[in-house]
Amino acid sequence: MRTMASLGLLTEGEAQRFSLTKIGEALKTGAPGSARATLLMTGSSWVGTGFANILHSVQTGRTGFEKAQGMPFFDYLVQHPEDASVFSEAMVGLHGAEPPAVAAAYDFSPFRTVVDVGGATGNMLAAILERHPGPRGLLFDRPHVVVDATKLLKANGVVDRVTIEAGDFFQTVPTGGDAYILSHIMHDWSDEQCLTILGHCRKAMKPNGRLLIVEMVLPPGDAPHPGKILDMVMLVLIGGQERTEAEYAHLLDKAGFRLNRVVATQSPVTVVEAILA
Repeated sequence: MRTMASLGLLTEGEAQRFSLTKIGEALKTGAPGSARATLLMTGSSWVGTGFANILHSVQTGRTGFEKAQGMPFFDYLVQHPEDASVFSEAMVGLHGAEPPAVAAAYDFSPFRTVVDVGGATGNMLAAILERHPGPRGLLFDRPHVVVDATKLLKANGVVDRVTIEAGDFFQTVPTGGDAYILSHIMHDWSDEQCLTILGHCRKAMKPNGRLLIVEMVLPPGDAPHPGKILDMVMLVLIGGQERTEAEYAHLLDKAGFRLNRVVATQSPVTVVEAILA
């Protein structure tokens, strides 16, 4: 306990009685920010095995995770639902500041239906609907992921405005939306896989719809950016990559879209808005 106090997690009082500090409080189950889940994931043996094989990733371009576990990252989560829940909660913690920043920076009020493709437990959609009372939401992700969505949406007071649909964006995407969000989806996949996802979105969208890619768009040159660190994480664990604005424009063009504008937010992510070409 003294060691944890020296690290700022506890504080020692009279008679050798210890209590939690603000940092320690953040590690409690259910604490805002999901720091507990973030640490459980990043310090887990299953994530660690991927980074133990980082040399394999650098040499081959293939993930160290798959070399260690014998299967891709997301296939592993399907077979390990407890780890999948920790992963989903950790993503809320790691990217917690982004949804309200996106909701503040981009005007969602003209849309009737916002479809969050691969939206996990609905953190992004909840922030958008909280700020913009007009639209309804459709949350789309794989069955083992959306199982935790109702709880989060209820906690944010928007569950009555969201339809939850389970599926695989490599097979199909729900039709009829006015805006389609891909938040931290493109960076998970190769260009070829991204083109498949974008193709399904293109088929599903209304002619005047909007595609909104929320990612850490890399700045050119040597400028520091958290996305450049995340790029290594994607290489080792998942096999994807972060991209520059020019790379997104090229990818969208190949998929039959046109990059319309790029909207900065008060967070590391950017909203890349695309329309049908």
